[in-house]
Amino acid sequence: MKEVADRLNAVADHLDEHAPAMDQRMVDMWSGEGITRHDPVTGPENAIAPPLHLTGKDDGSVEGEVALGLPYQGPPGHVHGGISALLLDHTLGVANHWAGQSGMTAELTLRYHRPTPLFEPLTVTGEQVAVDGRKIRTTGAITARGEVCVSAEGLFIAKHLPRPR
Repeated sequence: MKEVADRLNAVADHLDEHAPAMDQRMVDMWSGEGITRHDPVTGPENAIAPPLHLTGKDDGSVEGEVALGLPYQGPPGHVHGGISALLLDHTLGVANHWAGQSGMTAELTLRYHRPTPLFEPLTVTGEQVAVDGRKIRTTGAITARGEVCVSAEGLFIAKHLPRPR
């Protein structure tokens, strides 16, 4: 075990020595490829990001499928509620972007209907339902086997944050 740990530490040290400076990495996060590379939900360069891939649909909603394993466990055999919140907050934000009007989360209300299972396909959906000035309202859900596990209602405020340059 110690040999494996030493090898992994050597790889980590090598990466630290050769990684760009943090300010450059922050700019690269927003390089415009459609996904922020270090995003905690979908970032391809984030080792702890769940493997969620969202697709925009013709009706203006977004949908994705994911199966979560042990790193996301809360109650034995089930997804931690905070992970469900993370998935839904992100999905509602993507739904807003897909619909054309996006903003920052101001309020996220979750309802936990039943435990969300680990190791099973979960469908995550989001849809923008109303825009009133800067206020954007969006809904979403996580379902398993056709049953709603968690539903969400979000209030977003249209605001564009300055991007690092």
